[in-house]
Amino acid sequence: MLEVDTPSGTARAHLRPAAGAFGTLVLGHGAGGGIASRDLVAAADAAASLGLGVALVEQPYRVAGRKSAPPAPRLDDAWIAVIQALRDEGFAARTLIAGGRSSGARVACRTAEATGAAGVLCLAFPLVPPPRAGGKPAPSRLPELDAVSVPTLVVQGVNDRFGMPPPGPTRTVVQVRGDHGLRTDLAAVGDAVRSWLPDVLG
Repeated sequence: MLEVDTPSGTARAHLRPAAGAFGTLVLGHGAGGGIASRDLVAAADAAASLGLGVALVEQPYRVAGRKSAPPAPRLDDAWIAVIQALRDEGFAARTLIAGGRSSGARVACRTAEATGAAGVLCLAFPLVPPPRAGGKPAPSRLPELDAVSVPTLVVQGVNDRFGMPPPGPTRTVVQVRGDHGLRTDLAAVGDAVRSWLPDVLG
């Protein structure tokens, strides 16, 4: 485990090194969850089966025991600091693929250019928040996905209450059984990640 001082406090990167790895997958958790989310574990296992190193990152608010996520800029700054620390330690010296589930996927998208990611993996991307009673419709987060210029994989449950992102010029969308939790068909989640990674890594 690597502890990293970030502008928002201490983050933790749980490392799964691989001898002679030619790439690294770095994954962040959702707003209310942790790195033990089963879809994250399935994605990590898929990457490890291909010989990649894996880092599962806990944002500072989770390390501090808080449940509520801070504003996006603080999440992004902490993520960038962790990626830089991983590079400094030589763990992510080669091809880096950034990703995460839900909120963590948004962070990976927003920071893809800053971190030099070669690809972005989005598990359960929260496209449009469900409307609140009597409230205005929430804006779509599609611009965050569209801003990513590198190959992107979105693995989305067909019954995700946040909606289904469309494919794009560099974006592949794989629909799997289940909802936003992506727990129904973990094998399909792993297969989607395992099939996509080799194309990104060349």
